[in-house]
Amino acid sequence: MPIRVFLVEDSPIALSILKQLLQTAPDIVVVGTAVTGREALLQIPECQPDVVCTDLYMKEMDGREFTRQLMARAPRPVLVISVAVREAQTAFELLQAGATDVFPKPSSGLMADYDRNELINKIRVLAGVKVFTRPLQPRPTASARAPAYLQATVTAKQAAIVGIGASTGGPQAIAKILQDLPASFPVPIVCTQHISVGFLSGLVAWLARETRLRVTIANAGDTPQPGVVYFAPDSWNLEVDRRGKLSLSPPVEGERHCPSVNVMLRSLAAFYGEAAIGVLLTGMGDDGAAGMQAISRVGGITIAQDEATSIIFGMPKEAIALGAVRYILPIERIGTVLAELVAVTQDQ
Repeated sequence: MPIRVFLVEDSPIALSILKQLLQTAPDIVVVGTAVTGREALLQIPECQPDVVCTDLYMKEMDGREFTRQLMARAPRPVLVISVAVREAQTAFELLQAGATDVFPKPSSGLMADYDRNELINKIRVLAGVKVFTRPLQPRPTASARAPAYLQATVTAKQAAIVGIGASTGGPQAIAKILQDLPASFPVPIVCTQHISVGFLSGLVAWLARETRLRVTIANAGDTPQPGVVYFAPDSWNLEVDRRGKLSLSPPVEGERHCPSVNVMLRSLAAFYGEAAIGVLLTGMGDDGAAGMQAISRVGGITIAQDEATSIIFGMPKEAIALGAVRYILPIERIGTVLAELVAVTQDQ
């Protein structure tokens, strides 16, 4: 069965380009189009698409409100297509509203500047992910305190750094974790997130607004500071070198991704040993599994997001299969557990 795609785009030129690009894939069919979010909400129940692609700015109802309404009425995987440089922060607000991933629309508007292969691959991935109904009025959530067996496992003196790796669904998951950490979190956090080139600055700016921690893109030579979150730059691996400084390295042979979660986590295992904490979140593939195994082998703590709350359970599942994960937790508990593991009293 072909993958059924619905396009929401108010620019006739952009809409035509997207249709032409998708028509080159034999396993994808465009089952409907709309120029406004309101129009799309009326058509989607009849068209029954597997994936919805939406623009950000449209008349009558913008992409953010459209996504909120869609996830409440007829949830589907949503791919946000936006001009990364100008619209990235708003694009991540759509992820918070329930969208699944982002794809860059070239500012030139030219068909030749679209990354056809990336677009098609993202749609193929999203067609297989699970989504959840999101009520327009969020329900109150229970406290997510760590269970007693986790408390005092690691003291603030022992834990020295947290490394987080993620792919599809990662921005939303990382945001949840950071929101649950206090501004006084006493160790640095390094992150590798697989994301389309051009969106990282917007992701960092969005997370900085959403959390109490300082969030930044890593620079080579920086000394990791407590309570600061460092992201691997586009197309560079983030590591901690033998001096304890952040370093940036080019693609590594044998690793499919750059930045690579494996490269980052292995460097933490090598420098910090048992004082490293590795966290592997939602995403497709196996990046991060070997890195989690490296941390586990030196006695560090490893945490994987559970299947129920992962948009794609690939990366955590691979680490679990290696026996490299100590704790498997829902995303709602990972931040609280991290705070407990480093013996922080959270100031609510």
